[in-house]
Amino acid sequence: STQSTWEKRMVRDSRIKYRRRNFRATVSNKLRIVKTPGGQLTTHVRRKRSKGPTAPKSLGGQRIQGIKAMSGMKRHNAKKRALTVDRAYGGVLTHTQVRDRIIRAFLIEEQKIVKRVLKAQRPAGPKGSGKKKQKKGKSSKK
Repeated sequence: STQSTWEKRMVRDSRIKYRRRNFRATVSNKLRIVKTPGGQLTTHVRRKRSKGPTAPKSLGGQRIQGIKAMSGMKRHNAKKRALTVDRAYGGVLTHTQVRDRIIRAFLIEEQKIVKRVLKAQRPAGPKGSGKKKQKKGKSSKK
């Protein structure tokens, strides 16, 4: 509901001069009523608003901050600095997802170090102590 009450009231007005053949209020045909200096009521066609870039749906699909929402052709013609954010995975992942990746990688490395330290501290017992276990089901006697 981006139209003002005056515009909503005037949509049904028969004095409006449409510039195109389509006068129905469809999703792709949003109109803005304008009064010309000559006193006529005419329409300006509003463009569809873009949702803007989002992270992958598998990672939540949140909107990426810092990048403008542009239509396809505007995005195609835009400069690279308008389409990315200056960080790792800029323009692809949100800042929280990048932070989570960094923390996860750090914790995995810490876990590997802890495992290595525990393995070094464990006393190494003599190899080959104890008898070999026989498989169940087959006996060695005939």
